[in-house]
Amino acid sequence: MTRTLILPGLYNSDPGHWQSRWEARDETIERVIQDDWETPHCAEWVARLDQALERTGPETLLVAHSAGCALVAHWAVGCSGGRVRGALLVAPSDPEAANFPSGPTGFAPMPLVRLPFPSVVVASSNDPFVTVMRAQAFATAWGSEFVMIGEAGHINSASSLGDWPEGFSLLRALRETRERDFTLTTAMSLRDSEVPTLFPR
Repeated sequence: MTRTLILPGLYNSDPGHWQSRWEARDETIERVIQDDWETPHCAEWVARLDQALERTGPETLLVAHSAGCALVAHWAVGCSGGRVRGALLVAPSDPEAANFPSGPTGFAPMPLVRLPFPSVVVASSNDPFVTVMRAQAFATAWGSEFVMIGEAGHINSASSLGDWPEGFSLLRALRETRERDFTLTTAMSLRDSEVPTLFPR
């Protein structure tokens, strides 16, 4: 059974966040709990993710939001990727931007190296924490498919996405598609197919 790790950004994901909704409804999804959500050292987050992956075993999926995407990029620098099947990277906040919080350390500069597993970057056209150009640059550097969903802010609970079934269909594509066959066409073909009843439209 493929396990999925939820990787929230700074301040954690509140109960109305789609990450929390997915976790509450799917027993194969669990959150990586960090000791410090407000002023973390990136290296500590990386170590905690590494510990979680030792527990979940091979071919785990990662679902990251905001600064959680930077966590994945930093973790991937020192790994072979064998333990991760794929990653859904949503609204990757830019740790080099002027409005990135000053408390967290070690997140900048953002690693711009190809991820050793399939990945999808999902971005919004009016995200206050990353420009479209930077989000596209991240996707290109990481070798990720890029999905633009229009005006959705930071793609969080304030975006009023509910369970965000369209996002879950992208996760489902990563879950069901073999690495060499994964493309954005495959992912997008699932958007209009049946979404599991666990996540009703």
